[in-house]
Amino acid sequence: MNGLPEIIRREMEARGSITFARFMELSLYCPQLGYYEQITNTPGRRGDFFTSVSVGPLFGELLAAQFAQWLGQWGTRSVERGASDPAPEHFQLLEAGAHNGRLAADILDWFKARQPRLFEKLEYWILEPSLRRQCWQRKTLNAFNGQVRWFDSWEMLPPGGVRGIIFSNELLDAMPVHRIGWDAHHKTWFEWGVSAEGGHFVWQKLLRTAERSQPAATPELLVQRSALRVPSVPELPAELMAVLPDGFTTEICPAAVDWWQAAAAALKDGWLLTLDYGLTAEQFLRPERAQGTLRAYSRHQQNSDLLASPGEQDLTAHVNLTELQKAGESAGLKTEGMLVQGEFLTRIAQTTWRDKAGLIEWTPARTRQFQTLTHPEHLGRLFKLLIQRR
Repeated sequence: MNGLPEIIRREMEARGSITFARFMELSLYCPQLGYYEQITNTPGRRGDFFTSVSVGPLFGELLAAQFAQWLGQWGTRSVERGASDPAPEHFQLLEAGAHNGRLAADILDWFKARQPRLFEKLEYWILEPSLRRQCWQRKTLNAFNGQVRWFDSWEMLPPGGVRGIIFSNELLDAMPVHRIGWDAHHKTWFEWGVSAEGGHFVWQKLLRTAERSQPAATPELLVQRSALRVPSVPELPAELMAVLPDGFTTEICPAAVDWWQAAAAALKDGWLLTLDYGLTAEQFLRPERAQGTLRAYSRHQQNSDLLASPGEQDLTAHVNLTELQKAGESAGLKTEGMLVQGEFLTRIAQTTWRDKAGLIEWTPARTRQFQTLTHPEHLGRLFKLLIQRR
Protein backbone atom coordinates (compact mmCIF):
# COMPACT_ATOMS: atom_id res chain seq x y z
CA MET A 1 0.00 0.00 0.00
CA ASN A 2 1.44 3.39 -0.98
CA GLY A 3 0.42 6.83 0.24
CA LEU A 4 -1.58 7.71 -2.87
CA PRO A 5 -5.06 6.96 -1.42
CA GLU A 6 -4.42 9.48 1.34
CA ILE A 7 -3.34 12.11 -1.20
CA ILE A 8 -6.60 11.54 -3.12
CA ARG A 9 -8.67 11.75 0.06
CA ARG A 10 -7.05 15.05 1.04
CA GLU A 11 -7.92 16.49 -2.38
CA MET A 12 -11.51 15.34 -1.92
CA GLU A 13 -11.64 16.99 1.49
CA ALA A 14 -10.56 20.25 -0.10
CA ARG A 15 -12.64 20.06 -3.28
CA GLY A 16 -15.44 17.58 -2.64
CA SER A 17 -16.08 14.89 -5.25
CA ILE A 18 -13.56 14.82 -8.08
CA THR A 19 -14.02 13.76 -11.68
CA PHE A 20 -12.89 10.28 -12.60
CA ALA A 21 -10.44 11.97 -14.97
CA ARG A 22 -8.70 13.51 -11.97
CA PHE A 23 -8.81 10.22 -10.06
CA MET A 24 -7.27 8.42 -13.05
CA GLU A 25 -4.61 11.12 -13.47
CA LEU A 26 -3.50 10.77 -9.86
CA SER A 27 -3.71 6.97 -9.93
CA LEU A 28 -1.46 6.65 -12.96
CA TYR A 29 0.79 9.70 -12.97
CA CYS A 30 1.13 11.12 -9.44
CA PRO A 31 4.89 11.82 -9.04
CA GLN A 32 6.68 8.99 -7.25
CA LEU A 33 3.46 7.13 -6.41
CA GLY A 34 1.42 6.78 -9.62
CA TYR A 35 1.16 3.42 -11.36
CA TYR A 36 3.38 4.42 -14.27
CA GLU A 37 5.99 5.84 -11.90
CA GLN A 38 6.79 2.34 -10.60
CA ILE A 39 9.55 0.37 -12.33
CA THR A 40 7.93 -2.85 -11.09
CA ASN A 41 5.03 -2.17 -13.46
CA THR A 42 7.10 -2.86 -16.55
CA PRO A 43 5.02 -4.69 -19.20
CA GLY A 44 5.67 -8.38 -19.78
CA ARG A 45 5.08 -11.74 -18.15
CA ARG A 46 6.13 -10.43 -14.74
CA GLY A 47 4.10 -7.25 -15.05
CA ASP A 48 0.38 -6.51 -15.17
CA PHE A 49 -0.13 -6.51 -18.93
CA PHE A 50 1.42 -7.43 -22.28
CA THR A 51 2.30 -4.89 -24.93
CA SER A 52 3.55 -5.33 -28.46
CA VAL A 53 6.99 -4.22 -27.27
CA SER A 54 7.15 -6.92 -24.59
CA VAL A 55 6.58 -9.62 -27.23
CA GLY A 56 10.12 -9.06 -28.56
CA PRO A 57 12.19 -6.81 -30.85
CA LEU A 58 10.24 -7.57 -34.03
CA PHE A 59 7.58 -4.95 -33.31
CA GLY A 60 10.18 -2.17 -33.21
CA GLU A 61 11.98 -3.57 -36.23
CA LEU A 62 8.82 -3.59 -38.33
CA LEU A 63 8.00 -0.03 -37.26
CA ALA A 64 11.54 1.01 -38.14
CA ALA A 65 11.25 -0.60 -41.60
CA GLN A 66 8.06 1.38 -42.23
CA PHE A 67 9.61 4.58 -40.92
CA ALA A 68 12.61 4.11 -43.19
CA GLN A 69 10.32 3.63 -46.18
CA TRP A 70 8.45 6.83 -45.34
CA LEU A 71 11.59 8.87 -44.74
CA GLY A 72 13.01 7.63 -48.03
CA GLN A 73 10.06 9.25 -49.86
CA TRP A 74 11.26 12.83 -49.41
CA GLY A 75 12.87 13.12 -52.83
CA THR A 76 9.89 11.48 -54.53
CA ARG A 77 7.49 13.77 -52.70
CA SER A 78 9.30 16.87 -53.91
CA VAL A 79 8.92 15.70 -57.52
CA GLU A 80 5.21 15.01 -56.96
CA ARG A 81 4.76 18.49 -55.50
CA GLY A 82 6.58 20.10 -58.40
CA ALA A 83 8.63 22.09 -55.91
CA SER A 84 12.12 22.14 -54.55
CA ASP A 85 11.82 20.18 -51.32
CA PRO A 86 15.12 18.40 -50.73
CA ALA A 87 15.44 15.87 -47.94
CA PRO A 88 16.46 17.62 -44.71
CA GLU A 89 19.92 17.13 -43.30
CA HIS A 90 18.34 15.49 -40.27
CA PHE A 91 15.09 13.64 -39.68
CA GLN A 92 13.33 13.43 -36.35
CA LEU A 93 11.58 10.42 -34.91
CA LEU A 94 9.60 11.69 -31.93
CA GLU A 95 8.25 9.00 -29.63
CA ALA A 96 5.83 10.12 -26.94
CA GLY A 97 5.49 8.03 -23.80
CA ALA A 98 8.53 5.79 -24.28
CA HIS A 99 8.11 4.05 -20.87
CA ASN A 100 11.44 2.27 -20.22
CA GLY A 101 12.94 3.03 -23.67
CA ARG A 102 12.80 -0.54 -25.00
CA LEU A 103 10.90 0.35 -28.19
CA ALA A 104 13.29 3.22 -28.91
CA ALA A 105 16.24 0.86 -28.53
CA ASP A 106 14.73 -1.71 -30.91
CA ILE A 107 14.06 0.97 -33.54
CA LEU A 108 17.53 2.53 -33.25
CA ASP A 109 19.24 -0.89 -33.31
CA TRP A 110 17.45 -1.66 -36.57
CA PHE A 111 18.40 1.64 -38.23
CA LYS A 112 22.01 1.28 -37.17
CA ALA A 113 22.28 -2.27 -38.54
CA ARG A 114 20.01 -2.06 -41.62
CA GLN A 115 19.97 1.59 -42.71
CA PRO A 116 23.28 3.15 -41.59
CA ARG A 117 22.95 6.16 -43.93
CA LEU A 118 19.55 7.06 -42.54
CA PHE A 119 20.82 6.32 -39.06
CA GLU A 120 23.45 9.04 -39.43
CA LYS A 121 20.73 11.57 -40.29
CA LEU A 122 18.38 10.42 -37.57
CA GLU A 123 17.55 12.38 -34.42
CA TYR A 124 15.50 10.42 -31.90
CA TRP A 125 13.39 12.67 -29.67
CA ILE A 126 11.43 11.46 -26.67
CA LEU A 127 8.56 13.46 -25.24
CA GLU A 128 8.46 12.47 -21.56
CA PRO A 129 7.16 14.65 -18.70
CA SER A 130 8.25 12.25 -15.96
CA LEU A 131 11.83 12.67 -14.74
CA ARG A 132 11.72 9.20 -13.24
CA ARG A 133 10.78 7.61 -16.57
CA GLN A 134 13.43 9.70 -18.32
CA CYS A 135 16.01 8.06 -16.04
CA TRP A 136 14.80 4.59 -17.02
CA GLN A 137 14.97 5.53 -20.70
CA ARG A 138 18.47 7.02 -20.44
CA LYS A 139 19.72 3.79 -18.90
CA THR A 140 18.17 1.67 -21.67
CA LEU A 141 19.45 3.99 -24.41
CA ASN A 142 22.93 4.57 -23.05
CA ALA A 143 24.46 3.01 -26.20
CA PHE A 144 22.92 5.82 -28.26
CA ASN A 145 24.17 8.63 -26.06
CA GLY A 146 24.18 11.88 -28.01
CA GLN A 147 21.64 10.76 -30.60
CA VAL A 148 18.60 10.86 -28.30
CA ARG A 149 17.10 14.06 -26.87
CA TRP A 150 14.43 14.41 -24.21
CA PHE A 151 11.69 17.02 -23.90
CA ASP A 152 9.17 17.28 -21.09
CA SER A 153 6.53 19.17 -23.08
CA TRP A 154 5.59 20.20 -26.61
CA GLU A 155 6.57 23.77 -25.75
CA MET A 156 10.18 22.70 -25.22
CA LEU A 157 10.65 21.43 -28.79
CA PRO A 158 12.95 23.46 -31.07
CA PRO A 159 11.12 26.19 -33.05
CA GLY A 160 11.48 24.25 -36.30
CA GLY A 161 9.30 21.45 -34.97
CA VAL A 162 9.43 17.93 -36.35
CA ARG A 163 10.32 16.94 -39.88
CA GLY A 164 9.87 13.22 -39.85
CA ILE A 165 7.53 11.11 -37.73
CA ILE A 166 5.67 11.60 -34.45
CA PHE A 167 4.30 8.41 -32.94
CA SER A 168 3.04 6.83 -29.75
CA ASN A 169 2.37 3.25 -28.72
CA GLU A 170 -0.30 2.58 -26.08
CA LEU A 171 -0.11 6.12 -24.72
CA LEU A 172 -3.43 7.77 -25.50
CA ASP A 173 -5.47 4.87 -24.10
CA ALA A 174 -3.88 5.62 -20.71
CA MET A 175 -4.80 9.30 -20.70
CA PRO A 176 -7.39 10.43 -18.11
CA VAL A 177 -10.99 10.09 -19.27
CA HIS A 178 -14.25 11.58 -18.07
CA ARG A 179 -16.85 8.90 -17.39
CA ILE A 180 -20.34 9.94 -18.42
CA GLY A 181 -23.75 8.29 -18.15
CA TRP A 182 -27.05 8.69 -19.96
CA ASP A 183 -30.08 10.02 -18.09
CA ALA A 184 -32.97 8.58 -20.12
CA HIS A 185 -35.59 10.62 -18.25
CA HIS A 186 -33.98 14.02 -18.92
CA LYS A 187 -32.47 12.90 -22.24
CA THR A 188 -29.04 14.22 -21.30
CA TRP A 189 -25.62 13.06 -20.16
CA PHE A 190 -24.32 13.33 -16.61
CA GLU A 191 -20.79 12.84 -15.30
CA TRP A 192 -19.67 10.22 -12.84
CA GLY A 193 -17.41 11.56 -10.12
CA VAL A 194 -15.51 9.87 -7.30
CA SER A 195 -15.83 10.48 -3.58
CA ALA A 196 -14.65 8.81 -0.36
CA GLU A 197 -17.00 6.83 1.84
CA GLY A 198 -15.54 5.20 4.91
CA GLY A 199 -12.31 3.57 3.84
CA HIS A 200 -13.28 3.21 0.18
CA PHE A 201 -13.65 5.29 -2.96
CA VAL A 202 -17.14 5.23 -4.46
CA TRP A 203 -18.93 6.50 -7.56
CA GLN A 204 -21.07 9.59 -7.24
CA LYS A 205 -23.02 11.62 -9.77
CA LEU A 206 -21.71 15.16 -10.04
CA LEU A 207 -24.64 17.41 -9.09
CA ARG A 208 -25.60 20.78 -10.44
CA THR A 209 -24.13 23.55 -8.33
CA ALA A 210 -27.13 25.85 -8.67
CA GLU A 211 -29.96 23.31 -8.66
CA ARG A 212 -29.20 20.60 -6.12
CA SER A 213 -32.58 19.03 -6.72
CA GLN A 214 -31.46 17.92 -10.18
CA PRO A 215 -29.43 14.69 -9.96
CA ALA A 216 -27.72 14.92 -13.33
CA ALA A 217 -24.98 17.26 -14.51
CA THR A 218 -25.39 18.94 -17.88
CA PRO A 219 -22.75 18.95 -20.61
CA GLU A 220 -22.12 22.61 -19.69
CA LEU A 221 -21.29 21.54 -16.14
CA LEU A 222 -18.82 19.03 -17.51
CA VAL A 223 -16.94 21.95 -19.05
CA GLN A 224 -17.14 24.03 -15.86
CA ARG A 225 -15.86 21.24 -13.64
CA SER A 226 -13.00 20.13 -15.85
CA ALA A 227 -9.59 21.75 -15.86
CA LEU A 228 -9.27 20.43 -19.41
CA ARG A 229 -11.23 21.27 -22.53
CA VAL A 230 -13.94 18.64 -22.69
CA PRO A 231 -15.03 17.76 -26.23
CA SER A 232 -18.73 17.64 -26.90
CA VAL A 233 -20.56 14.68 -25.45
CA PRO A 234 -21.97 12.23 -28.00
CA GLU A 235 -24.72 13.77 -30.12
CA LEU A 236 -27.48 11.19 -30.47
CA PRO A 237 -30.10 10.92 -33.19
CA ALA A 238 -33.69 10.96 -31.91
CA GLU A 239 -34.22 7.26 -32.61
CA LEU A 240 -31.17 6.34 -30.49
CA MET A 241 -32.17 8.71 -27.68
CA ALA A 242 -35.49 6.91 -27.48
CA VAL A 243 -33.93 3.49 -26.88
CA LEU A 244 -30.60 4.17 -25.16
CA PRO A 245 -31.00 2.57 -21.72
CA ASP A 246 -30.89 4.68 -18.59
CA GLY A 247 -27.39 4.68 -17.12
CA PHE A 248 -25.63 3.76 -20.38
CA THR A 249 -22.01 4.65 -19.68
CA THR A 250 -19.13 5.72 -21.90
CA GLU A 251 -16.03 7.90 -21.80
CA ILE A 252 -14.71 11.10 -23.34
CA CYS A 253 -11.04 12.04 -23.33
CA PRO A 254 -10.19 15.71 -23.86
CA ALA A 255 -6.56 15.01 -22.97
CA ALA A 256 -6.11 12.74 -26.01
CA VAL A 257 -7.70 15.27 -28.37
CA ASP A 258 -5.55 18.08 -26.96
CA TRP A 259 -2.45 15.89 -27.30
CA TRP A 260 -3.26 15.11 -30.94
CA GLN A 261 -3.76 18.79 -31.75
CA ALA A 262 -0.44 19.66 -30.11
CA ALA A 263 1.29 16.89 -32.06
CA ALA A 264 -0.25 18.12 -35.31
CA ALA A 265 1.00 21.64 -34.59
CA ALA A 266 4.52 20.33 -33.89
CA LEU A 267 4.61 18.29 -37.11
CA LYS A 268 5.94 20.53 -39.88
CA ASP A 269 6.41 17.79 -42.46
CA GLY A 270 5.87 14.06 -42.16
CA TRP A 271 3.61 11.58 -40.41
CA LEU A 272 1.66 11.33 -37.16
CA LEU A 273 0.45 7.96 -35.91
CA THR A 274 -0.72 6.20 -32.81
CA LEU A 275 -1.22 2.55 -31.89
CA ASP A 276 -3.82 2.12 -29.16
CA TYR A 277 -6.91 0.35 -27.99
CA GLY A 278 -9.33 2.34 -30.14
CA LEU A 279 -12.82 2.58 -31.60
CA THR A 280 -14.75 4.83 -33.94
CA ALA A 281 -17.31 7.17 -32.36
CA GLU A 282 -20.21 4.94 -33.41
CA GLN A 283 -18.64 1.83 -31.88
CA PHE A 284 -18.65 3.40 -28.41
CA LEU A 285 -22.48 3.36 -28.42
CA ARG A 286 -23.03 -0.30 -29.20
CA PRO A 287 -25.13 -2.36 -26.75
CA GLU A 288 -22.21 -4.54 -25.69
CA ARG A 289 -20.46 -1.43 -24.35
CA ALA A 290 -23.23 -0.32 -22.00
CA GLN A 291 -20.66 0.02 -19.20
CA GLY A 292 -18.04 1.75 -21.34
CA THR A 293 -14.52 0.62 -22.18
CA LEU A 294 -12.70 1.46 -18.94
CA ARG A 295 -10.71 -1.48 -17.59
CA ALA A 296 -8.37 -2.11 -14.67
CA TYR A 297 -5.57 -4.68 -14.85
CA SER A 298 -3.31 -6.25 -12.26
CA ARG A 299 -1.08 -9.29 -12.84
CA HIS A 300 -2.71 -9.92 -16.23
CA GLN A 301 -6.14 -10.14 -14.59
CA GLN A 302 -8.95 -7.72 -15.31
CA ASN A 303 -10.36 -6.11 -12.17
CA SER A 304 -13.97 -4.89 -12.21
CA ASP A 305 -13.33 -2.38 -9.38
CA LEU A 306 -11.88 0.65 -11.16
CA LEU A 307 -11.53 2.59 -7.91
CA ALA A 308 -9.62 -0.04 -5.94
CA SER A 309 -5.94 0.34 -5.00
CA PRO A 310 -5.07 3.58 -6.84
CA GLY A 311 -1.48 3.47 -8.01
CA GLU A 312 -1.38 -0.31 -7.86
CA GLN A 313 -3.38 -1.27 -10.95
CA ASP A 314 -3.39 -0.12 -14.54
CA LEU A 315 -6.36 1.85 -15.88
CA THR A 316 -7.09 2.09 -19.58
CA ALA A 317 -9.94 3.14 -21.88
CA HIS A 318 -10.36 2.92 -25.64
CA VAL A 319 -9.40 5.95 -27.71
CA ASN A 320 -12.03 7.70 -29.82
CA LEU A 321 -10.23 7.54 -33.16
CA THR A 322 -12.95 9.57 -34.88
CA GLU A 323 -12.28 12.52 -32.56
CA LEU A 324 -8.55 12.28 -33.23
CA GLN A 325 -9.09 12.09 -36.98
CA LYS A 326 -11.25 15.22 -36.91
CA ALA A 327 -8.72 17.05 -34.73
CA GLY A 328 -5.87 16.23 -37.10
CA GLU A 329 -7.79 17.13 -40.23
CA SER A 330 -8.86 20.44 -38.69
CA ALA A 331 -5.15 21.14 -38.19
CA GLY A 332 -4.41 20.50 -41.86
CA LEU A 333 -3.36 16.84 -41.73
CA LYS A 334 -4.48 14.27 -44.29
CA THR A 335 -5.72 10.91 -43.01
CA GLU A 336 -3.84 8.05 -44.62
CA GLY A 337 -5.40 5.17 -42.77
CA MET A 338 -7.29 3.76 -39.80
CA LEU A 339 -6.63 0.05 -39.50
CA VAL A 340 -5.91 -2.80 -37.10
CA GLN A 341 -2.37 -3.63 -36.02
CA GLY A 342 -2.39 -7.05 -37.69
CA GLU A 343 -3.09 -5.58 -41.11
CA PHE A 344 -0.53 -2.79 -40.67
CA LEU A 345 2.33 -5.07 -39.58
CA THR A 346 1.49 -7.69 -42.23
CA ARG A 347 1.79 -5.06 -44.96
CA ILE A 348 5.25 -4.10 -43.68
CA ALA A 349 6.31 -7.75 -43.44
CA GLN A 350 5.14 -8.43 -46.99
CA THR A 351 7.39 -5.63 -48.19
CA THR A 352 10.39 -7.19 -46.49
CA TRP A 353 9.55 -10.60 -47.96
CA ARG A 354 9.06 -9.19 -51.46
CA ASP A 355 12.16 -7.01 -51.57
CA LYS A 356 14.39 -9.65 -49.95
CA ALA A 357 16.73 -6.85 -48.89
CA GLY A 358 17.52 -8.36 -45.52
CA LEU A 359 15.47 -5.72 -43.70
CA ILE A 360 14.28 -8.26 -41.13
CA GLU A 361 16.08 -11.41 -40.01
CA TRP A 362 13.20 -13.90 -39.99
CA THR A 363 14.40 -16.33 -37.36
CA PRO A 364 11.99 -18.86 -35.81
CA ALA A 365 11.74 -16.60 -32.75
CA ARG A 366 10.73 -13.61 -34.88
CA THR A 367 8.20 -15.70 -36.75
CA ARG A 368 6.56 -16.59 -33.43
CA GLN A 369 6.62 -12.91 -32.44
CA PHE A 370 4.95 -12.01 -35.75
CA GLN A 371 2.14 -14.49 -35.10
CA THR A 372 1.51 -12.99 -31.65
CA LEU A 373 1.58 -9.42 -32.98
CA THR A 374 -0.77 -10.05 -35.92
CA HIS A 375 -3.11 -12.94 -35.09
CA PRO A 376 -6.67 -11.72 -34.40
CA GLU A 377 -6.87 -13.83 -31.23
CA HIS A 378 -3.68 -12.29 -29.85
CA LEU A 379 -2.68 -8.66 -30.45
CA GLY A 380 -3.53 -8.28 -34.13
CA ARG A 381 -7.07 -7.06 -33.64
CA LEU A 382 -6.79 -5.49 -30.18
CA PHE A 383 -4.82 -2.46 -31.30
CA LYS A 384 -5.82 0.12 -33.90
CA LEU A 385 -3.76 2.65 -35.80
CA LEU A 386 -4.56 6.13 -36.99
CA ILE A 387 -2.08 7.51 -39.51
CA GLN A 388 -2.11 11.12 -40.69
CA ARG A 389 0.35 13.13 -42.77
CA ARG A 390 1.36 16.70 -43.44
